[in-house]
Amino acid sequence: MNDSGADFSKLQSHTFELAIRLAALFVLIYWCFILIEPFLLIVLWGIIVAIALLPVFQTLNQLLGRRPKLASGILVVLLIALLVIPAVMLTDSLIISAQALAKSDGFKLMTPPASIAQWPLVGERIFDVWQRGATNLPDVFDDFEPQIRAVGSWLLETVTNTGLGILKLFVSFVIAGVLMANSSKAMAAAQMLAARLVGSRGPAFTQLCSLTISNVAIGIVGVSILQASFLGLGFLLIDLPGAGLLALLALVLCIVQLGAGLVTIPTILYVFSTSDLAPAIIFAIWSIVITLSDSVLKPMVFSRGATVPGLVIFLGAIGGLLSYGIIGLFVGAVVLSLGYNFYEAWLAENRQTSSPKED
Repeated sequence: MNDSGADFSKLQSHTFELAIRLAALFVLIYWCFILIEPFLLIVLWGIIVAIALLPVFQTLNQLLGRRPKLASGILVVLLIALLVIPAVMLTDSLIISAQALAKSDGFKLMTPPASIAQWPLVGERIFDVWQRGATNLPDVFDDFEPQIRAVGSWLLETVTNTGLGILKLFVSFVIAGVLMANSSKAMAAAQMLAARLVGSRGPAFTQLCSLTISNVAIGIVGVSILQASFLGLGFLLIDLPGAGLLALLALVLCIVQLGAGLVTIPTILYVFSTSDLAPAIIFAIWSIVITLSDSVLKPMVFSRGATVPGLVIFLGAIGGLLSYGIIGLFVGAVVLSLGYNFYEAWLAENRQTSSPKED
């Protein structure tokens, strides 16, 4: 009895000590998370960019005679030039559009061109509604005015933080450059972490991560950003009202896989109604080519495998946008796609494990 009591007391002591250690470890991990949480999304996007551009970095590094810092620096500068500068160019237009929506007396429409009335079937109806809206918009959209104001206020609040969003993109690109410059160490650390998490399946786990991130980041996010940037440039050159807002809408539609055609088709019709024939034709050709470019670029990327259903990308992008803003739109699509491919790999492994027993 004494031995049993001593053993039970010892077990209690060890259990209590283990509980204290686990509690201390949990507090430490939670505290560390709280400290890095403001930077987590930026670092995550930097990692995604680094993985997506790693093949380009390796090729450039070889061409420069194995000078990784120079190669990563060139890529970072190119990223800033291709993505941040167009974003800055569209910011003023985006903010002006949001301010127009957020005005307390409602937003105002310009007088419709007379040529709209000549459109087949719906031209006269559109012209009539547009004309009434241009003279007395609250009378036309009286029932929807509170919702319009609410959307305008939310949009204005969002776009006024555009400068912070651009700064976050800049920092994430710098982080990506540092990771690419130290890619060998980063890859070794990733493989060690994968081995600790999944054991012998670590190499397959790492390959799946890399392929999924690269495909979605380049095939979905990268192509969508380029499409929206070039479309936005066309909107600015043709002096389209609300060019920044339209470019942002095109970006969201491209990432969620609905396509930029929902923006470009109405804008083409508008430009033909308000501009001279020659610039309108050039704008239409430009917009159509950019809109259809994803049908060529995306299959080239996803031909390497690790495809993801459009619904998964849609949910990830929308959830990321609602939770974290513009950067969340990019990261959400990648993270949820990665989770989906993990789930698919897990199901495939279970099927392979259980199939011999069934036979």
